[in-house]
Amino acid sequence: MTLALIDIQSGNLHSVENALRAAGCDDLEVTADPDSIRRADRIVLPGVGAFGACAANLRAVDGLEAALSDAALARARPFLGICVGMQLMADTGEEHGEHRGLGWLSGTVRRLAPGEAKVPHMGWNDVAPTVDHPLLAPGEAYFLHSYAFAGEHILATTDHAGPVTAAIGRDTLLGVQFHPEKSQRYGIDLLRRFLAWRP
Repeated sequence: MTLALIDIQSGNLHSVENALRAAGCDDLEVTADPDSIRRADRIVLPGVGAFGACAANLRAVDGLEAALSDAALARARPFLGICVGMQLMADTGEEHGEHRGLGWLSGTVRRLAPGEAKVPHMGWNDVAPTVDHPLLAPGEAYFLHSYAFAGEHILATTDHAGPVTAAIGRDTLLGVQFHPEKSQRYGIDLLRRFLAWRP
C-alpha cells in the first residue's frame, strides 16, 4: 500500500510522517507530484496556517488540484485531510477574505465565535462522533485553530463554548480538525484505522 503525504509547503510534514510510520505505514512518499498522487493507494493532506495561503500553495503546483480530485473523487482512494487540509475540503474559507476551497464537501470555514472561550481553540479536547464511522472513536485529541467548518457531512464535534466541528467526511473522504500527529495514542489509533480502511 502506497501513501502520498502531500507537501503544499504548509504543515509539520515531519511530524505527520513520523506518526504515519508509527501507525504502520512503511511505503510513504512526501510529494506534490501529480503522477505520484494518482498512483497512490491513500492520500493525506496536512495543513497549518491560513486557509487562503494553503489554497494558493496547492494551486501553485501545476496539476496538483486535478490530481487530488481524480484520486480522491474519481478513483475513490481513501483521503485524510488534517487541520487546514480538512478545511480545504470545503467550498470556501473566510480567513482574511473569501477563498475558494476544493469544494468536495458543502460548507464554509468561518472564524470561531465562542463567546467566553478563547480563540484560538488550543489544547486537548473531546472528540464526540455524531454518527457511526469506522475511523472515529470518542476520545481526546489536540486542537489548534481559530476557524472551523460549518456545513454538511459533519461526523464529529468538540465543545468550545458550544459545538465546533471536529471531523467531516463522506464516502472515502475524511477530514479532522484536530492534529492526529500531536494526539498521542488517540491520534496513532486513528491513523492506524485509516491505513486499514477499506471503504
